Amino acid sequence: MRTVIVGDVHGCLDELLALVERCGEPGDTRYVMVGDLVAKGPDSKGVVAWARASKVEAVLGNHDAAVLRVRDPDVDPPPKAHHVAVAATLSDEELAWLAARPLWIELDGGAGPHVVVHGGLVPGVPLAAQERRHLLNLRSIDKHGEPSKKIEGTPWAALWKGPSHAVFGHDAVRGLQRHPFATGLDTGCVYGGALTALVLPKGDLVSIQAKRAYAPYK
Repeated sequence: MRTVIVGDVHGCLDELLALVERCGEPGDTRYVMVGDLVAKGPDSKGVVAWARASKVEAVLGNHDAAVLRVRDPDVDPPPKAHHVAVAATLSDEELAWLAARPLWIELDGGAGPHVVVHGGLVPGVPLAAQERRHLLNLRSIDKHGEPSKKIEGTPWAALWKGPSHAVFGHDAVRGLQRHPFATGLDTGCVYGGALTALVLPKGDLVSIQAKRAYAPYK
């Protein structure tokens, strides 16, 4: 079965459905999403409803986690207004589904072992020993060799040596990344860029141009 790994959707349901039309319906095709299904875009609830109904797989993204934090009345710092607004649209069942998303998914789709995460993996650290904060937020290895969620130093993916090929999102600033052992799929759909997927086992890329920018690019 083909496996389609989908980059950060951020509530862009129209673009997601266009990508599915291009790549094949779930069931005939295995779908795995790199997280950040929700927030910033126009229809977070629609994306979650589609993912649940289609029985696709997804890892947890940092914005998904931020929406889930809204349920905690004592959370510090307090949640951002746009995460509160998304949480208010989701049913208890939809929130429970989102909360059940794993931090990584391992694949073997005929193209060798792959691992899907949202943020990143610290090079040299076994998968089971990776920290949640890095799996959700990592972007770089700084000049001191320390993991960082900022755009600085070197992209962690450029330093990742496997053994599994990592597929990730989260880094719209750097955009599409192709490294020997890692592929970054966040091409900024919600900012007016594109929704990009990696199709295994061949390794083809499929992109759908955003209809418009739904959120300001930072």
